Amino acid sequence: MDIRSDSPAIKEIKMALTEETIQDKIEIVGDYKHVQVRTATVIKRDGVEISRSFSRHVVAPDADITGESAEVQAICAAVHTQAIKDAYAAHLAAQAAEINPE
Repeated sequence: MDIRSDSPAIKEIKMALTEETIQDKIEIVGDYKHVQVRTATVIKRDGVEISRSFSRHVVAPDADITGESAEVQAICAAVHTQAIKDAYAAHLAAQAAEINPE
């Protein structure tokens, strides 16, 4: 059998692998309206999903949201009211006072 690269016996198979990152779940949790974001990383071969993995991060009321997606920023703007931010700051201060009483 001739196995030179120009031989018709050798087939070249090309597969397209793609990676897509999507925020597939955004939840509002807890008394202080933490925004929990789940991000899915989807790997596809020729358009067919072959792998999916997840990561999560949480956005607190006092967080800098400039690096978040427009959708997450809009949700944070709606739920992180000044009253929620003030209550969360008071909660953090009370926790700090418990840990380090002076």
